[in-house]
Amino acid sequence: MSLTRSDLESLRLQQMIAVEKLGLSILSTAELEASIAQILQQKPPQSDVWIFAYGSLIWNPILKYCDRISGKIYGWHRSFCLRTPVGRGTPENPGLVLALESGGSCRGIAYRIAPELIAPELLLLWRREMVVGSYIPRWVKVFAVGTSIDAIVFTINPKHPMYDPKLSIEAVATTIATAEGALGSCSDYLSQTIYGLAEHQIIDRGLLNLQKQVTEINSVQQQSESSQSCA
Repeated sequence: MSLTRSDLESLRLQQMIAVEKLGLSILSTAELEASIAQILQQKPPQSDVWIFAYGSLIWNPILKYCDRISGKIYGWHRSFCLRTPVGRGTPENPGLVLALESGGSCRGIAYRIAPELIAPELLLLWRREMVVGSYIPRWVKVFAVGTSIDAIVFTINPKHPMYDPKLSIEAVATTIATAEGALGSCSDYLSQTIYGLAEHQIIDRGLLNLQKQVTEINSVQQQSESSQSCA
């Protein structure tokens, strides 16, 4: 399953984290609103409010948007570097989800929010992405065919305890192949991201290579379980 608007409106994520007693600081509504106000104060002059998506926001945006375009940002790259002990994992076997780390470039989708919906839609988005402060929202330049726009994007908070940098590709693949939580498996999260990008003619070779390794790990595990059942 995936997150829904109802989940965010009912503060389901906050409740899941609180129940697990993970020791993570859950941002209050006042703190989320202060973060939103701060990013909007930095809004480039005469720019609309766009959101740049690079992971689950592509295939499950939830947001009410009035326009969308595919584009590319520079200075940031997609990376499975954020541990998740709920949602796509458990405290005993935390999963991994995507964040943006510095360096390189990233192709994704930008969504434009209608002016009259900016306040409620951003609060909903902040409840999803900023629930425990694992990201840093910032403005980036998105380059699309024939144009460029300024958009808000969520980059990794390098000081957050769930940030797990410099993981090997093998460690990432093993985690994605084995981790699962209340919102589904990490392998499904990876597949959905690949399919979501493909719908916009975006191919991420790194994600495809990762998916291949995850498939191989699952195949070996299934063969092992089959052998044990026949023994």
